[in-house]
Amino acid sequence: MRKIAVVIVALMLSVPAVFAQGTSDKNHGEIGVFADMFRLTNTNYVGVGGRVGFNVHPNVQFEAEMNYDFERNFSTDIPLPGGTPNTFVRSNRRLIHGMFGPKFQVGTGAIRAFITAKGGFLNFSTDKNLAGQFSQVPNGDTNGVFYPGGGLEFYAGPIGIRLEAGDEIYWSNGAHNNLRVSAGPQIRF
Repeated sequence: MRKIAVVIVALMLSVPAVFAQGTSDKNHGEIGVFADMFRLTNTNYVGVGGRVGFNVHPNVQFEAEMNYDFERNFSTDIPLPGGTPNTFVRSNRRLIHGMFGPKFQVGTGAIRAFITAKGGFLNFSTDKNLAGQFSQVPNGDTNGVFYPGGGLEFYAGPIGIRLEAGDEIYWSNGAHNNLRVSAGPQIRF
């Protein structure tokens, strides 16, 4: 049984190397940063993140990404005697997203179109300390996520810009659909 497991692991590790033999010098993977907008119910959260992807075929890439959405203020009407003034309220909620999955792309030149389907998690945190927020991921308000999306990449040599949009669906007492848009630079290596 151990021999079979060793053979399976060896095959899994050699597949990316086999596919990489026929690719160009700048088509093994990508690394990038991005700004994102995540629409949760009626509130738009804005954040930053990073992603890394490695090609297993010229048209297939496995990506991992993580991003952090900052606390958001929103306006609300608070009824008071004599009127209803509009006031700003802090949400005290920060979001941490983590996803992994395949990206299928067409085109090998300066412009590429792609679709992706990723799974992962979305954590709703109220901790003001960034380290505390990450420690809440395993035991805090963390929900499963499925993200179908797509977009375009524009390259000038190894430097590019990626534009992406999709539906980040998280599960908490049922499915919740949320628009997610991201854009940022990346480097192809």
